Amino acid sequence: MKGTTPAGARSEQEAAAWVRGMFGRIAGRYDLANHLLSGNLDRLWRRRTARRVREVLRRPGARALDICCGTGDLTMALRREGGLVMGSDFCHPMLVEARRKTAAPLFEADALRLPLRDGSLDLVAVAFGFRNLANYEAGLREMRRVLRPGGVAAILEFSQPRNPAFAALYGFYSRRVLPALGGMLTGAGDAYRYLPASIAKFPGAAELAAGMRAAGFAEVTYEYLTGGTVALHLGR
Repeated sequence: MKGTTPAGARSEQEAAAWVRGMFGRIAGRYDLANHLLSGNLDRLWRRRTARRVREVLRRPGARALDICCGTGDLTMALRREGGLVMGSDFCHPMLVEARRKTAAPLFEADALRLPLRDGSLDLVAVAFGFRNLANYEAGLREMRRVLRPGGVAAILEFSQPRNPAFAALYGFYSRRVLPALGGMLTGAGDAYRYLPASIAKFPGAAELAAGMRAAGFAEVTYEYLTGGTVALHLGR
């Protein structure tokens, strides 16, 4: 499992610092790049995630947290389903952008060290941020720590297509087209070279599911979306 490994990072601390700085540089153009590069599919993936955890959000007094919330798109999708939904991120410029869009409670925090009591939440969700953690196992343990018995973790993350022909096409887009367009839109070509590299290194859906079970989650399931380019994991 391990964690993200940006080029040149020699420790978890250096990896986290690189990721924080990279997202800080692209925060102002992050939404535009996301929506254009995904053909607006990112909006549909987040809505799907929110619908899949609807029953948790509609529990009486439900409390939920969107970790690595970025500019708040998943936070907003979850809020539409009910419950008290908060957002957290360790990149301050991202939270500034999120505040422009949502009135949800937001706070600055590292997803590996959340300033929350044990068993204080019904739902912890993350969309396209888990892959950027410096330590995946520690991230799963922290999600498990802050959940109440019966609470749910939802992880929406990029994956690898299973169809060989589609995988080859997706690989070409990720390695050649995405870095060029992303760099042009944001002025941060390194960020969009990191993206396909981080996807290629990220555990497959079955391995992430096994990691969730090892961290103490039960009833772990996952589903592929859009030909396997994305996977949604749920664990109770």
